[in-house]
Amino acid sequence: MRRAALFFVIMALAGAAAALWLWVTIAVPYRNFPSEGVFIVVPHGASCRTVGRLLQQEGVVRSGLVFRLYCRRHPKRSLQAGEYFFEQAASGRDVFWTIANGKIFEKQFTVREGTTIFEIARELEAARMVSAADFLKAAEDPASIHELAPEAQTLEGFLFPATYRFPRNPGAEAVTGAMTGKFKEEWTRIQSDWAAKRANSGAEAAAKDPPKQKLLAVVTLASLVERETPQAEERPVVAGVYENRLKKRMLLQCDPTVIYALERVDSYQGTLTLDDLRIDSPYNTYRYRGLPPGPIGNPGEAALRAALEPATSSYLYFVANTKGGHFFSNTLAEHNWNVRRYHRLLKGLPDEPEPPPPAAAAPAPHKNSRHAAGNKQKSKSTSRAHKRRATS
Repeated sequence: MRRAALFFVIMALAGAAAALWLWVTIAVPYRNFPSEGVFIVVPHGASCRTVGRLLQQEGVVRSGLVFRLYCRRHPKRSLQAGEYFFEQAASGRDVFWTIANGKIFEKQFTVREGTTIFEIARELEAARMVSAADFLKAAEDPASIHELAPEAQTLEGFLFPATYRFPRNPGAEAVTGAMTGKFKEEWTRIQSDWAAKRANSGAEAAAKDPPKQKLLAVVTLASLVERETPQAEERPVVAGVYENRLKKRMLLQCDPTVIYALERVDSYQGTLTLDDLRIDSPYNTYRYRGLPPGPIGNPGEAALRAALEPATSSYLYFVANTKGGHFFSNTLAEHNWNVRRYHRLLKGLPDEPEPPPPAAAAPAPHKNSRHAAGNKQKSKSTSRAHKRRATS
């Protein structure tokens, strides 16, 4: 009788010890977990046995057997294929649910409004996701947006600013595909809003989308607007200024277009000089009338909406107001007065409410009024870089 009782006690203790071991194995993080973290690739259709063995070999779990047993307790939750990254020690239970829920490793990457394909390429390479050369090669192929913008020569302007999540080593085509896919999604929504607004206002052809052949021009204008002002409420006004200058066949004289022309030949030194403004490039809007041949960056939603529907005004000029915005004016004389106001404010002097000078006719399209406001002050101070130079 005593032997039987002792046997049962031993068996109970053994069972308790086994249960404790199983609990520790599945519920407590493995203390021998590699300090540098572990990447695990789960193949499609991999069994609990295969994954458990792999996890044990890589030091993620104590026992592949216990992982397999726990896995089989949840037959309705299959293990999801993909690459997983375990940064720190986790319990076998947490490891199972990470894989069962498909929480694959993804790296976050953000395209900021106005950035160029060259900047995106450098940032992707710095993040060790895609080489700059591979990305630029993919970005130079406009096939993915040909249906929307058949005249586009590259993907510049169509890589929509947003935050993306990519697996490790995603490939350049996958990256550009995600970004152009996002552009198409957002552009469809913008078009829909535009058509609805026109329908509500009773405009003709309200239900029609903007013609495809004009999309490149819209995106190009939006890219200029994006680089000129960070203020959402000013973007339609800036777009309207450029529309007015285009209608009058005036040079746009947009500094960011010159910066882009220099970046294309790897010649931009961080600040613009008067010599830079003479670069012979179709992107140089100080030398060539009209919009540049394509976007000079990747505009966001607000800039695209502004370019699609510019504000109606008679403004032809604008200059910084030292508060992050701009003074807008109708004539060159008014603009020069605003330039003087800008210099006063920059020196900490009060903004005296002196009346604007009498209206003057805008310069003829063929005239170059670059120095109308002084020996070194151009007639159209548009970009932030230019406004800084105006102080010298």
